[in-house]
Amino acid sequence: MKATGIVRRIDDLGRVVIPKEIRRTLRLREGTPLEIFTDREGEIILKKYSPMVELTAFAGQYAEAMAQSTGLMVCITDRDQVVAAAGGARKELIQKPISHQLEVLIQERTVVVAGKDEKGFTPVTAESAEGITAQVIAPIICEGDAIGAVVIFSREPRIRFGEMELKLANTAAGFLGRQMES
Repeated sequence: MKATGIVRRIDDLGRVVIPKEIRRTLRLREGTPLEIFTDREGEIILKKYSPMVELTAFAGQYAEAMAQSTGLMVCITDRDQVVAAAGGARKELIQKPISHQLEVLIQERTVVVAGKDEKGFTPVTAESAEGITAQVIAPIICEGDAIGAVVIFSREPRIRFGEMELKLANTAAGFLGRQMES
């Protein structure tokens, strides 16, 4: 654990303000859910809560099945990082932070079907994967909240995604959202 040197007092309602620098660094915004842990030494640990973490193993299997049946690359994200990837992009994407642009798309519940040179093309991570030529992004909605995204993409030259890939991404996102609700 890293000390910050910052000390805060608890107010009369039991609240503690997390300093702006830490919120910015950890991408904590108003409404971000936090898990609270305690240990035997009296430490309180706050951790960003991601409901998708509960589905990580399942999401990995789902992404693998989609990649095998379509021959495309698939990744599943929460609002902060890639939680599952399959189809040749696993090592370069898994557990990498998602790009700010993808974070905004998830928050705004935007669906994207785009080629590399088109306006809506969105990098999945800050260190964008090389050679991506087409993508489909569908937000995962659980109990009314956007909690992540399903991204299907390809490195095939001159490939264009259409209605079929869009339906596949939307179906996967809908299924994962319902899994979280149950």
